Amino acid sequence: MRIAAVALGWLALVAWLHGQVFRSAIDMASFGVTVTDKKGELATGLVRDDFEVFEDGVRQDVTLFARGDQAESPIDLHLGLLFDTSGSMEEKIGFSRSAAIKFLNAVPDAKDITLVAFDTQVRVTRYGQNEFARLVERIRRRKPDGMTALYDALGVYLDGAQDEAGRRVLVLYTDGGDTNSVMTYTEIQDLLRSSDITLYAVGFLADLTQSQQMDQRMRLRTLAELTGGQAFFPDALKELDGTYERVLKEMRAQYTIGYLSTNARTDGSWRKVEVKVTRPGLKIRTRRGYFAPFRKQP
Repeated sequence: MRIAAVALGWLALVAWLHGQVFRSAIDMASFGVTVTDKKGELATGLVRDDFEVFEDGVRQDVTLFARGDQAESPIDLHLGLLFDTSGSMEEKIGFSRSAAIKFLNAVPDAKDITLVAFDTQVRVTRYGQNEFARLVERIRRRKPDGMTALYDALGVYLDGAQDEAGRRVLVLYTDGGDTNSVMTYTEIQDLLRSSDITLYAVGFLADLTQSQQMDQRMRLRTLAELTGGQAFFPDALKELDGTYERVLKEMRAQYTIGYLSTNARTDGSWRKVEVKVTRPGLKIRTRRGYFAPFRKQP
């Protein structure tokens, strides 16, 4: 089902931000896990028994296990695309659109795709897989204009994604830093820590100064790593297709691991989680914990 686009202006977003309470609605803790070898190559083909999970030092029983390369996954994939349509994109928009559409077309197993187009404002539309033509039309129709409300776009997406059951992957494309958000960089980090999405950031930063590029690389890399994802920085527009292919490989190689915590408290506290792989020579990339569910006592 298609959800109507939401255009959030400055005042509306301020109201949303101050009223926002980000809480986990489910008791199962789930983690997107990427495994690499000593050369940095993605490790595929692992099974449930190759992993161990510890929460605050206490071993947990893995009750959910799925691989991203499975043709039929036991969990739904919800895919998000944050797409920069600010004025600085004017000369790059054609190629950027084509690369993003080609990427989305390569993920036919997504249950739905949420498009978040952002410039001065944030516009959100969710499409079912059978509405791909409408999604393509919307990506192609939006003209570059305005400033870059990157953090607000992330916040709006996270607010809408928190109640989706299944695996959530978000791909962000931008050509610059945030210039117009109500939300701050610190607030967005906190929201990402509260979520169980995996963020892959694609930053085409060639038009920024060297110092701006360094700052933006650091910020995008930090945001992605908070979720167990990764940031990519193509040097030329012609490299975008290859960059999206790398993102797709990451998605296909990802494992989803979930468990019901032995800690029954619903106090909203931070819980440190360590996922280990038992095979030697392999490294894990995932988020480092989660906030426990919070329920008011009667």
